[in-house]
Amino acid sequence: MGNGNNWDDLRYLLAVARHGSLSAAARVLGVNHSTVLRRVTALEQAMGAQLFDKLPGGYVLTAAGDEMHRVAQKMEEDLAAANRLLSGRDTRISGSLRVTTVDILTLYILPRHIAAFRRLHPELRVDLVAAEASLSLTRREADVAIRATSRPPENLVGRAVSGLAFAVYGASSYLDRVGGADDLDRHPWVGLDESFEHTSLAQWMKRTVPAASIGYRVNSVAGAVEAVRAGIGLGLLPCGVVDRDPGFRRIGDPVPEADAKLWLLTHEDLRHMGRVRAFLDFMADALTRERDLLEGRCPCPISLSPPGSLSPPGRGSG
Repeated sequence: MGNGNNWDDLRYLLAVARHGSLSAAARVLGVNHSTVLRRVTALEQAMGAQLFDKLPGGYVLTAAGDEMHRVAQKMEEDLAAANRLLSGRDTRISGSLRVTTVDILTLYILPRHIAAFRRLHPELRVDLVAAEASLSLTRREADVAIRATSRPPENLVGRAVSGLAFAVYGASSYLDRVGGADDLDRHPWVGLDESFEHTSLAQWMKRTVPAASIGYRVNSVAGAVEAVRAGIGLGLLPCGVVDRDPGFRRIGDPVPEADAKLWLLTHEDLRHMGRVRAFLDFMADALTRERDLLEGRCPCPISLSPPGSLSPPGRGSG
């Protein structure tokens, strides 16, 4: 049976509190639904208090559960800190390294560099997790984060290795079919959904592209790249992904308002771990050497005639 001093039982409490249901907690913990229910029930019996209310929207902490949740969070933080400190002393370049990043880097940029990195360090397995929402490096959900952002989390350490430029693109086949992009107002656009509202990409689109012109929205930048490739319309896409692809043509210069920085990040306690240091140093060198591509300086964009009511991206290419 569980008890209040059993960290394993408290992991189940934390998982249900974070994810709001037994099934979601079970998926994260890698167990079945009944195991989560049994462990939470055992903890409630050991503590002599109900820890969750089961509401139509999911499991919600009671007042007693909230107190226990705070205790569990503190224990989790202490254990994670101890784990990071011990891991930080590990200088071996072997084992596994968990890296979190966004979909466009996972699909289009990082694979060639990770292949080269593993040729140097074949005993190290790289686990790459594509997630728009950052995994917690503090809780060791990942060892390294590679993020495209203008404001990296303050609790992480690292450096920006390159800019990440965005420009307007259309599929070459689409532009050939419609006779070019002299008037951007006349084209359908591929946009990003509400999950990107906080980003400079979505804000530029909102200011610049009439809502009626957006014929397709998607919840990932990689999805937007493939939608534009399919000929659905124009889109604001990362130069480093599509400039070398003959299936796309750029329209105008990069859009300054959409620029981001490419950051390599880790937790302070992990920065001297051998495999973390090796990966960060290798990727910093590899991505810095690709700055011309990532920052939109290769190749030259096609010319852009001034559109009607739609402002040209960037300064135009002349």
